[in-house]
Amino acid sequence: MGLRALSGEELAARIEERFPGVVTNVAPTSVAVESRSIAAVLRHLKEAPGLQFEYLNSLTAVDFLEYFEVVYHLTSMSLRQTATVKTRAYGRENPSVPSVSHVWKGAEFQEREVYDLMGVRFEGHPDLRRIALWEGFPGHPLRKDFL
Repeated sequence: MGLRALSGEELAARIEERFPGVVTNVAPTSVAVESRSIAAVLRHLKEAPGLQFEYLNSLTAVDFLEYFEVVYHLTSMSLRQTATVKTRAYGRENPSVPSVSHVWKGAEFQEREVYDLMGVRFEGHPDLRRIALWEGFPGHPLRKDFL
């Protein structure tokens, strides 16, 4: 028996029960929330009965030039379900979203990687520094505008 992926509609309804107005987009397989609320929403998804997403599979980002989309893939091993949550960081100079390293310890490394390669800052991260490239490396090589 495999894992069941929660639909965007199902996930949005569960988020809106607790955080009215924070959902910004619902897609068939994911939901997007306001960046200022991402840490609280993800903590809720980890701790709420019937959700219990205790495992952060991956945290990554996509450069859409107008904004960066930060993507969180979650798994509830106990309930055998998965979910995808997204948020946006705007601006090319200093895009940022709140850190979720206090929700999942494994987010520390993944946030550092996104910061290093894409330039998205994670506010509240305990040790936000480059992880693959050296300090002083010019730019962020996974950005679409990297030369």
